[in-house]
Amino acid sequence: MIQKEKGLSYADAGVDIDAGNALVDKIKPLVRSTRRPGADGEIGGFGGLFDLKAAGFTDPVLVAANDGVGTKLKVAIESGRHDTVGIDLVAMCVNDLVVQGAEPLFFLDYFATGKLDPEQGAAIIAGIAEGCRQAGCALIGGETAEMPGMYRDGDYDLAGFAVGAAERGQLLPTNDILEGDVILGLASSGLHSNGFSLVRRIVELSGLGWNDAAPFEAEHSLAEALLTPTRIYVKSVLSAIAGTHGIKALAHITGGGFPENIPRVLPSSYAAEINLDAVNVPPVFSWLAAQGGVAAEEMLRTFNCGIGMIAVVAAGQAAQVAAVLQKAGEQVEILGGVVPRRDKGVIYQGALAL
Repeated sequence: MIQKEKGLSYADAGVDIDAGNALVDKIKPLVRSTRRPGADGEIGGFGGLFDLKAAGFTDPVLVAANDGVGTKLKVAIESGRHDTVGIDLVAMCVNDLVVQGAEPLFFLDYFATGKLDPEQGAAIIAGIAEGCRQAGCALIGGETAEMPGMYRDGDYDLAGFAVGAAERGQLLPTNDILEGDVILGLASSGLHSNGFSLVRRIVELSGLGWNDAAPFEAEHSLAEALLTPTRIYVKSVLSAIAGTHGIKALAHITGGGFPENIPRVLPSSYAAEINLDAVNVPPVFSWLAAQGGVAAEEMLRTFNCGIGMIAVVAAGQAAQVAAVLQKAGEQVEILGGVVPRRDKGVIYQGALAL
């Protein structure tokens, strides 16, 4: 029999409701900063609300996506830098929406930890709010779970859930992809949020610490450089879709790299011919390849290698689409084109400049 003068409390079991309430108070202004047409409520209800009519849609098809940040979180946890992984969380979801031609509308997060630290939690949610602002979607709710025994103190995990919409008949990819269509590549901001189990293994073998200067980016620590958040392409891509009507397909280059992601948006009878000489490879990828002895083929199926998204466009509109994307802040390269498929879904020309 348990003997205690006042009996056990939830706090005695390791769950601090007061800390949870303190976190909610800290993040309310962050949530308000993400308001947009269709969502102007406060967090705290049992569910978040969104008004499609107020957002300007007439006959919408909803598109949903969910994702996480992967073991990039271990770099954030071990280095004590928590303010950017929330951007990654949003990016990994909303980039998957926009490639289908959908405008991201709202976002919800799931934050699980062993012991809730309101300051750490607020830093994470601040990153999520920043990602939502970059994507133009509203943070309408989420869940914070304090689970002692499931996670060690300081450890946490994140999951994100995003919903977008497109008017019926305007979803991507289109059904008119043809031989000769041009493939454009949009530059990444770095590693994004894929391949970090391999990244962490290479860092371990290198003997470097998170606070050491990054060998490929000396003005930043290794942790700062590796935690560069995933680029959010939503506003620039939506601008190009609306302004040119020339984009036939888009692919978000995440886990699996070029060979796994590009064929997903092409008809089975076509392949992508990619000129690797046209890829501007950021120094972080060259360092990882050299330090870990990672072959170019393995780099291409693990990382984005400098291209975070590709667009398939009609040859006659490639210059127009590229110009709109560049005006919106994207670095764009012509990577290749669509060709008849004989074997693999991606055919390489040239060599990756690692």
